[in-house]
Amino acid sequence: MASSTTAIPLIEPATGVTEDVIRCLVETFYDRVLRDDELGPIFRQALAQRWSEHLAIMVDFWSSIALRTGRYQGKPQQAHRGLELVEGHFERWLTLFEATAREVCEPEVALFFIDRAHRIADSLQIGLNIGPKALHLPSRATSGDACG
Repeated sequence: MASSTTAIPLIEPATGVTEDVIRCLVETFYDRVLRDDELGPIFRQALAQRWSEHLAIMVDFWSSIALRTGRYQGKPQQAHRGLELVEGHFERWLTLFEATAREVCEPEVALFFIDRAHRIADSLQIGLNIGPKALHLPSRATSGDACG
């Protein structure tokens, strides 16, 4: 992850990132995910015969993050609900992603992607109520009327 002295802009397009770099990162990473003993079965079951579609969506997703293209219009929280994910799955995803980014990207570009991947993993875990950052809010049906 980037050190506290390395500023990585949140809203500017990432320097050194191109569509080709994004495509290489996405394709290399998800090839590794498919072959991974822990993550592969989850992804194969969830996506079945839609791998090409998923890869295109992920290229759009990362292009929207890194290049501010706005091509991604999906709902990541909704897409990951019902997959029975646990904190360890996110840890494994990040480990594979970091190794892939460091391998296929220039060092500063890899740091950008790794920083964003950690932010995305945190956001997904919070939204899915997984891990130490989960809010553990009661469901609306059981929370009662707090204003009553």
